[in-house]
Amino acid sequence: MISEIIQELDHIKANFETDSKGVDNDKDLENLRIKYMGRKGSVTDAFKYMGKLPNEQKPILGQKLNVLKTEIQDRLACIKQELEGQTRQKINIDVTLPGQFFFLGKIHPIMQILDEIKAFFMGLGFTVELGQEAENDFYNFEALNIPPDHPSRDMQDTFYLPNDLLLRTHTSPVQIRTMEKQQPPIRMLAPGRCFRKDTPDATHSPMFHQVEGLVVDRNTSFAELKGILLAFSRKIFGPETKIRFRPSFFPFTEPSAEVDIWWEDEKQGRGKWLEILGCGMVDPAVFEAVNYDPEVYSGYAFGMGIERIAMLKYKISDIRTFYNNDIRFLNQF
Repeated sequence: MISEIIQELDHIKANFETDSKGVDNDKDLENLRIKYMGRKGSVTDAFKYMGKLPNEQKPILGQKLNVLKTEIQDRLACIKQELEGQTRQKINIDVTLPGQFFFLGKIHPIMQILDEIKAFFMGLGFTVELGQEAENDFYNFEALNIPPDHPSRDMQDTFYLPNDLLLRTHTSPVQIRTMEKQQPPIRMLAPGRCFRKDTPDATHSPMFHQVEGLVVDRNTSFAELKGILLAFSRKIFGPETKIRFRPSFFPFTEPSAEVDIWWEDEKQGRGKWLEILGCGMVDPAVFEAVNYDPEVYSGYAFGMGIERIAMLKYKISDIRTFYNNDIRFLNQF
């Protein structure tokens, strides 16, 4: 019986050699593989004879089957390589031609300035905290000591949403949420988008970016705040930058100040003071809203518009330029 099986294996091998000569594409190769090596292929089917032979004849047949299987697999692999080589030869490439230019994206100037700001304050131990853009009245106004009759609550300034929500008008709510979830000391930075009902012009936009900082600890001082903001200004605008503090008013800080830098106007040939941010010592009423003891802790806060900083640093005169998606403008950065 084994001699008949071996003859059948020789017949399978001969048929395979004949069939393999006509293979000239991947589809024919796959059909050839299935015919001989598939689940119901000729070689696979021949292994069923192993169970019908006496034990002393099984090694002989097993060796023959394994040799046939290996030979067919090797031949299938060779045919595959030959077909792949033919495909590569059909592709004509002129390696002397110049390469294709791929456009590389640039980081938006607003994001570049934000990265600079974050890097500076993180170097001083500040952490970056993010918050939600749809806020409620408590976090956006009430907890920041902004009474109901304050102008910033007016409908002409704030985008109100259904379900007693609104689009945040500053990133200060992030400060309140951070103080609610952790105890001092706090050194945090809150960057993000803000929204106000401003008519778009060269210096106003209904959507803009802001970054605010907050420090809460024992024995903080306005002198410490001034030192940090002076170092920040010189990091962004240059080591010779001069700054000044002007008394101002914000509901959530007392005392409050606006910070100006001395700016040399190249067109007019003279300098002038330009506002860059607001700051102040945290009002005790804000601490009471988050259950901090104002007799134990003090703090200072500051906030700035990122577009404002970018416009000054890059000498851009119109805030709308940032949002026009003009590649010629963005490629300059």
